[in-house]
Amino acid sequence: MTQALPTRSRKSNGGMRRVDLKNAQLGSNDIGRRINRDIVLQLIRTMRPVSRADLARLSGLQRSTVSEIADQLLGEGWICEGPSRRTARGRHPTMLMLNDALAVLAVDVHPKQVVIAMVDLNGSILASSTLPLGKDPEVSVKSIVSCLKRLRDSHPDKSIEGIGISVPGRVSPITRRVIFAPNLQWGAFDLKNAIEREMGLATEIENAANSCLISELWFGRMEGVRDAALVTVSEGMGAGILADGRLITGHDGAAGEFGHIPLASSGPVCKCGQVGCWETLASDTAALRYYAELVPAANQITYQELLHLAVEGNPNASVAMEKQATFLGKGLRMLAYAFSPEVVLVAGGVVSLWERTAPILERELNNPPLPGTPPRLQPTYEGGLARLRGAAAILLQRHSRTDKTPASAG
Repeated sequence: MTQALPTRSRKSNGGMRRVDLKNAQLGSNDIGRRINRDIVLQLIRTMRPVSRADLARLSGLQRSTVSEIADQLLGEGWICEGPSRRTARGRHPTMLMLNDALAVLAVDVHPKQVVIAMVDLNGSILASSTLPLGKDPEVSVKSIVSCLKRLRDSHPDKSIEGIGISVPGRVSPITRRVIFAPNLQWGAFDLKNAIEREMGLATEIENAANSCLISELWFGRMEGVRDAALVTVSEGMGAGILADGRLITGHDGAAGEFGHIPLASSGPVCKCGQVGCWETLASDTAALRYYAELVPAANQITYQELLHLAVEGNPNASVAMEKQATFLGKGLRMLAYAFSPEVVLVAGGVVSLWERTAPILERELNNPPLPGTPPRLQPTYEGGLARLRGAAAILLQRHSRTDKTPASAG
């Protein structure tokens, strides 16, 4: 089964629409050529290795069109030719596959740390490193760039297409600056251009939830899905919304900040200044607070340590996780009412305890029953790594649609 490919809208807001391989209209104009290219590249990614004849059969395109697109992708370095395959008639068609030498550098920014990795075209993480993150963005950029260079230089066999950055905040589609990130507190610092200038590589930046959603489309299991909501759960919370095949960005790219919608009239003060925001009740930070309230004398622990305690059967850790899941489910119900998605996805460390948390989320999401068909609830692919893989997907999704040769590793 093939996976559909997300493609960029022609709108200036950087929106994204999904190409459904079963329903796509094959055209001969510029838009049609882009769609055809997307279909061929996605089929090569999912069916690898695959012959030109099989590509024509699976896509419904003319063989001459497939050959033209394949030659273009070969020339740009996105794909390469593999060994020939003997067929029943004795022919030896040349097989096509993704270029294993091509990779992306991914940067996943959190309020207190940043994870940096090298990711290949299939979403496999080849190497990664975690750095502490300070409040001074200029100092942090120096550390990030230094790590990116070490990672690049340690893999001289890889050709680096560019850098993708996932951030815990909303990004202006015009300036590509972070315009709202209460947990990061970096103001309107131009992170994209600062890294791009130092590295000399094309760089893309996007909100973490949007990145994760595009990652699910690019690497995941969402063929045919046109309405979906994805929630990232970490130190804070955010949401990416796919409606009728389009990523909802809203005015100035600020759509999706459901973490800052109050669910309670009282509670901790959020970084945004409000009280009772969803992320103060359902984030990893909230779960750690619940545990600390139950065990005041305990040493400060990390969220991963909390998960470990819950797995070991610690009753206080289990209660904290259940409370987090309860409030997470209540917020998911809000999303379901607002957008009526076919699928609701959850990304983050909470996914590692999915067998425990999923029943709680289902209970809160569907009690009382939602109107119509309830959304399907599922974790993202490798939930804890979703944001990192999303950073890579943003770069790949935007750059695979341009007619240019991938940048060299040097």
